[in-house]
Amino acid sequence: MYAREFQQRLQSELLRAVLLYGEDDYLIEKYLTLYKERLDAAESMMTLYHDEYDFERAKGYLSQSSLFGGSNLLLIRREKKLPKKELDTLIALTQKNPDNYLLFAFAGEARDAKAMQSSFSEKKGGVWVRFFQPNPREGVALLREEAAKLGLEIDDYALHHLFAMLNGNLALCAKEMEKLSILRRPIDSKEIDRLVYSTAPLAVEQLLADLFAKKPITETIAKLLELGEDEFSILRSTQFFVQQIFLFQAYIKIHGQPDSRQILGYKLPRHIEEQKASIALKVRSSALLKIYEHLLKSELELKKSKTESREALLYGAMIRLQSLL
Repeated sequence: MYAREFQQRLQSELLRAVLLYGEDDYLIEKYLTLYKERLDAAESMMTLYHDEYDFERAKGYLSQSSLFGGSNLLLIRREKKLPKKELDTLIALTQKNPDNYLLFAFAGEARDAKAMQSSFSEKKGGVWVRFFQPNPREGVALLREEAAKLGLEIDDYALHHLFAMLNGNLALCAKEMEKLSILRRPIDSKEIDRLVYSTAPLAVEQLLADLFAKKPITETIAKLLELGEDEFSILRSTQFFVQQIFLFQAYIKIHGQPDSRQILGYKLPRHIEEQKASIALKVRSSALLKIYEHLLKSELELKKSKTESREALLYGAMIRLQSLL
């Protein structure tokens, strides 16, 4: 089932067993919030994250009457699929009690989600929904709704600009809009350029991955400059990337494994998450500190330099950064 059909179904009823997965974390979180609010279950619900999942505990929760006289909402968040027998049992429990609801926010591979779809068939009382990254028209429409909730005065051109700047990541757009709403003034594209920290476009992301892998980077830099990226945007993206690597490194040291949702506040695609974790494990903390100091110094030099000398300074800054790894 696609998101639009799911939205239409929810207008008439809350489906009691739902598998949500796909590329759009924003919409998944939107519907999880909708369930919590409609069922008034924020305090009484049970949430099982990743390895916290325990079948007997989940089964016990759905087998009892609500302690608060309301609904039993069970939310499971994990990247690994569940055994079919366990899923079938939990879904069956939602059908035995009209106050029981099961939401499975699955963040793993699409092929694993497809393997669980049979358990969430409508015949068994369930439904599965796959969310795709929205196109610009769909994305701006969703951001317009978000702006209305926040009381943020922003036109469609600025919303398009924000959507493009953050590579269509609605979760990031929503977070930035929440920050912008604090200003309590109309926001245009110039304000977004000034206040929103752009995520690196794909080409810049590849540049930074090559940079930390000590691969040749001069051709990629030249290509980016030809495409219209300026020296400051490339340097800012590099600073942002280094900050993320530091956060990944700190989180892994404490928890033993990466979780981009906990680290950054949104879920990265698996291959990008693994790539950043790999870099974080390879780079020494002392090297990251030297790199960050170098980037701050390079930014100051760029700001003081003449326009015609900035390209050469950028090349020098990147080559020097690579030597610090």
